[in-house]
Amino acid sequence: MSVTQKPPPKHSQGNDAKLFKKLAKTLLLLAQNPRHNSLQTHEIETLSHRAGTKVWQSYLENNTPAAGRIFWGYGPEQGTITVFALEPHPEDAKKSGYQKVRLSAFPPPER
Repeated sequence: MSVTQKPPPKHSQGNDAKLFKKLAKTLLLLAQNPRHNSLQTHEIETLSHRAGTKVWQSYLENNTPAAGRIFWGYGPEQGTITVFALEPHPEDAKKSGYQKVRLSAFPPPER
C-alpha cells in the first residue's frame, strides 16, 4: 500500500500551528529549567556584547532547514526571562551571521 501526500503550502495555518506548539514547549522548558538538555542553551557572545547583557540562544527546533532559535536573557527583574528575538538559525559560519539578528530591548522594570 502506498500513500501520497502533497506538501502543505509554505505559509499554511498548519505550519503556524506547529510553530506555535514548538514555541509553547520551548517557553515552558525555559520557565522550568533554562539549561534543559533539549534546549541546547548557550551564550552568544557577539549578541551579548551588542546588547550589553548576556544573550542566550536556545533551540526551538533542530535538524530542519533554518531551524528556529529563541534569543533571551535573564531580567530585567530577578526571576524573570526576557525573550529578545525569535529567528531562524543565523549562518554563524559566515562572519556576519549574528549581526542580522534583531534584538528587542528589556522592558522597563516594574515599580
